[in-house]
Amino acid sequence: MQQTLFKEKYPIYTLSFSKAESKFDSVDAILDDLQQKIEAHPKAVFIALFDHYAHTKSIGGEIGEGILDAKNMILCFGMQLPSPEPVAVRPRSIGVTDMGEHFVVNFMEAPNPIANETMESWVKSLVR
Repeated sequence: MQQTLFKEKYPIYTLSFSKAESKFDSVDAILDDLQQKIEAHPKAVFIALFDHYAHTKSIGGEIGEGILDAKNMILCFGMQLPSPEPVAVRPRSIGVTDMGEHFVVNFMEAPNPIANETMESWVKSLVR
């Protein structure tokens, strides 16, 4: 996984892999797998799916060249709530984008290292 700063301030983890390297043939198939992992995790909870591509298209927004589909899996670990601050950075989102010949799966770094490591392992498991 590659760690970068998006817009010089948001730490994101990204894994890009060809469809030939993938166990899956679509964004929806990847999201189904991730949802199963979330539901099997003792502290994670599935919240929703967001069709980012359909939303952007429906409002006449700009869609980057090569993007065929893009959706977000919304989830939360919520292992502790020691103060109001964690509420500002929850829930988590894992984005899955179909770029034609390859997928891009990414998420913003979680403040909780255990949650971050878990999401990283889930994403890495998508590749054969």
